[in-house]
Amino acid sequence: MSEATRKVLVTGGGTGLGRATAMRFAKDGARVAICGRRQEVLDEAAAGMKAAGAAEVLALTCDVRSDEAVNAMAARLHEAWGPLDVLVNNAAGNFPCPAEKLSPKGWRAVIEIVLNGTFYCSSAFGKAMIDAHATDGRIRSMVNVVADYAWGAGPGVIHSASAKAGVLAMSRTLAVEWARFGIRVNCVSPGPFRSEGTDKNLWLDDQLAGDILKTIPMRRFTTAEEVAESMFFLADETRAGYISGTCLPVDGAHWLTGGSLEFMGALERVALAAKKEKG
Repeated sequence: MSEATRKVLVTGGGTGLGRATAMRFAKDGARVAICGRRQEVLDEAAAGMKAAGAAEVLALTCDVRSDEAVNAMAARLHEAWGPLDVLVNNAAGNFPCPAEKLSPKGWRAVIEIVLNGTFYCSSAFGKAMIDAHATDGRIRSMVNVVADYAWGAGPGVIHSASAKAGVLAMSRTLAVEWARFGIRVNCVSPGPFRSEGTDKNLWLDDQLAGDILKTIPMRRFTTAEEVAESMFFLADETRAGYISGTCLPVDGAHWLTGGSLEFMGALERVALAAKKEKG
């Protein structure tokens, strides 16, 4: 196996956008690690990545809300491969809820996985990248997943908006602090896309999905594969080696439309319908 083969970890890599991203690196022949909380899901995804051409795939059970679990995963990966070349912080959780109805438990559920989890992984793997740079001088990369409400507003998803805003600020700060260690840190902001997870947790029904679609100037949903391609680009030293501290929207100009207000209106419609159904 060539020493030039990139070593990549994608958190939340067993499903959805994380899986598509890990698959993109697999097709490039990278050594790909994916983590998540369900081993059977990870194993099934890993099999597909091996078939796609990955040099090696590791499927690791890890709850990124736990710094101890993240540190244990980092130690295992470092022992197996040495320092990572690319870290993709994709693991997330979200569900619609008006701010006045959001419980502290619901707030923590999203903040802990999105904001805390991104910090725990960035810290654990970043330290190894810093140590390695002192020896080999190589440039390494982190790509974090945010959303357009990280710099705007997220009516109906205040927990996710707050967490993603923190991730965006964290990414920009690390891009400045860690540039001297050869670490580039960027974000991708995906537009709305449909998957099993989003249909269950966000769009809730076809009418709501249709309402969201109307707010996208290109009149189609983003695909996980094209977002993955953008993350692959940002991690590439040849094509994006001087890009750091940026956030790339991949959303068909959705962030320019104020579509989050449309989402809130649609959410209120769904909540009202559910209330009437309960009697």
